[in-house]
Amino acid sequence: MSKGLDSKKNSKKKPLRTAAEKRADKKAKKTQADIT
Repeated sequence: MSKGLDSKKNSKKKPLRTAAEKRADKKAKKTQADIT
């Protein structure tokens, strides 16, 4: 739990990706797993 909160704080300080991008990433990973 604390790890997730920490990463959220870090992303707010210097956002490398937007929430939408993260979601897209997760979707891509899921589809890849389904294909293989």
